[in-house]
Amino acid sequence: MAEKKQHVSCIVDNREYEVEEGVYLKELSTELRNRIKADHPKVTPNDFICSHHLLRYRLASVDALINTDLKQSGKINRKLTKALQSDDYEVTDVNDKLLHSLTFGQKIADDVARFGGSWGFIIIFVCILVFWMVFNSLQLFGIHFDSYPFILLNLFLSCIAAIQAPIIMMSQNRSADRDRLDAENDFHVNLKSEHELRILHAKLDHLSQNQMPHSLEVSKVEIEILSEIRSELVELRLRQESLEQSVNGLEQKSKGQPL
Repeated sequence: MAEKKQHVSCIVDNREYEVEEGVYLKELSTELRNRIKADHPKVTPNDFICSHHLLRYRLASVDALINTDLKQSGKINRKLTKALQSDDYEVTDVNDKLLHSLTFGQKIADDVARFGGSWGFIIIFVCILVFWMVFNSLQLFGIHFDSYPFILLNLFLSCIAAIQAPIIMMSQNRSADRDRLDAENDFHVNLKSEHELRILHAKLDHLSQNQMPHSLEVSKVEIEILSEIRSELVELRLRQESLEQSVNGLEQKSKGQPL
């Protein structure tokens, strides 16, 4: 005689199901039980839910995990975009800024300092000194305006040094301004890079601590669903074999009876 199947009532639709067609709540994870209790507050761990309705709760749990990950990723992405667009991290073109702020006097100071520090200035200056001393020492054509010890030449050199020194100092001040702007620019670049790295580290932490466990949880749910489908297929195959055996037995009995 065939064993009588045990039937239990599903907490969702109150219909009768066989025990193999669902699970008891105590066999589910805490997250799934809490989700079911949110819709049915009076359920207990010994209550039963059919596979059809359990699948709906499992899919809802997967959707909740995905939505949580998407919200967290969107929050981090918005934070990164806001940091990149912030004026505090704006990188300036130092050369362009200095070029547009130059005055006429500063341009002359830069040109004089540039020429005073070149080989052209040294060669021209040496040529003038040699010509001055030779011309006044040899007294060509009987003309000399600064005889030895070349007092006028010393005065001329002193005047050049006195004028050139402040001009070079002005150019050096310009270099100091450039160094200050470069330092500010480097500070902004480093600050921007550091902020980006912090946000990227936060995103990596989110991936490793949240998304990866959630992905494993989704894979676990998929495996459970596939296992239930496989179990139902095995149950259907066994029922089919049982029905075929019953039909064959009835056919054999009908053939054995006399007409």
